[in-house]
Amino acid sequence: MALRSDVVGSLLRPPDLLEARAAVESGRLSAQEFKRIEDRAVDEAVRLQEAAGLDVVTDGEMRRYAFFGHMVEALAGFDKHGGWAIPFRDEQGEELIFKRPVVVEKLAWRRGMCGEEFAYLRARATKATKVTLISAQQAAAYYDPKQSAGAYATRDAYLADVVDFNRREVEELVRLGCTYVQIDAPQYAALLDPELRAGYVKRGADPDRLIDACIEMDNAVIGRHPGVTFGLHICRGNNQSKFYASGGYEPIKRVFEKSRFQRFLLEYDDERSGDFDPLRVIPADREVVLGLVTTKKPRLESVDELRRRIEAAAKHVALERLALSPQCGFASTLEGNRVTPDDQRKKLERVAEVARLVWGR
Repeated sequence: MALRSDVVGSLLRPPDLLEARAAVESGRLSAQEFKRIEDRAVDEAVRLQEAAGLDVVTDGEMRRYAFFGHMVEALAGFDKHGGWAIPFRDEQGEELIFKRPVVVEKLAWRRGMCGEEFAYLRARATKATKVTLISAQQAAAYYDPKQSAGAYATRDAYLADVVDFNRREVEELVRLGCTYVQIDAPQYAALLDPELRAGYVKRGADPDRLIDACIEMDNAVIGRHPGVTFGLHICRGNNQSKFYASGGYEPIKRVFEKSRFQRFLLEYDDERSGDFDPLRVIPADREVVLGLVTTKKPRLESVDELRRRIEAAAKHVALERLALSPQCGFASTLEGNRVTPDDQRKKLERVAEVARLVWGR
């Protein structure tokens, strides 16, 4: 069955889970009790998505402190908050400075990144399920020439290990029965935003060569797994209702043409995402999930508004190759976006409702 209503990954964390994570990290709560609370949060996330009528569900990324947490906590070698700071902002100019992880020791396998997430989700869900991983290009942002040089002399050496670990994780997920893997690659936004691209050039890097290198790494991670759908999610940053980049997909359209992803989950909730024209290059055997419903603001998109935008996209990609989703997760970090659980529920229900109206059951 075609997956017409999709979800990107993260959901708002319930308050008791936030309190429990703080307590276990400070030693005030046992690991066993924390897992019970974590499991309960996943159960609630699954119920929420299935009740909304979505065709595919995730575990809400309840076991992660951020969308990249699966890698940072599963592999030894990262300083969780020691990396360079990146500014996120909103339309009003309010800024948030977010400290990234940084690799400071040679990476070592501590535990599986997503196996627990998938095995538990598969046992709880009645709908199709999906697991999210970060792209090697996103992990590239966690290399600092000064702080990381003792572990890896070059960024490429570090990324070679990242690709190997991601391939290993994909193979394990497939062994466990996973049939839908999403690779999150918000760093592509740095290669589509005109100002950020100019910054790369100023530092002596060629953005187009970087895109080609990223495609090569993504294709290596995907490998060859018949029967498994690989999706690529691209957004322009998502942290407490703020973003870090703007621009249409034209500068990175080669990703659509040259990568082996079968499904592209693309942010399209406002004018910062550009128009649908770059979708014209997407091969005829690929699918596009239109991220038309924003997770950053409470306003609920109308049915008519979403149908009009789907019709506009269908001028570039055949309707039968389209699907609908929110434009990003609701909580890429623990803090979550500035929406309420009720806003979140209504938006998920709207995605499913419009998908049924446009494509039927």
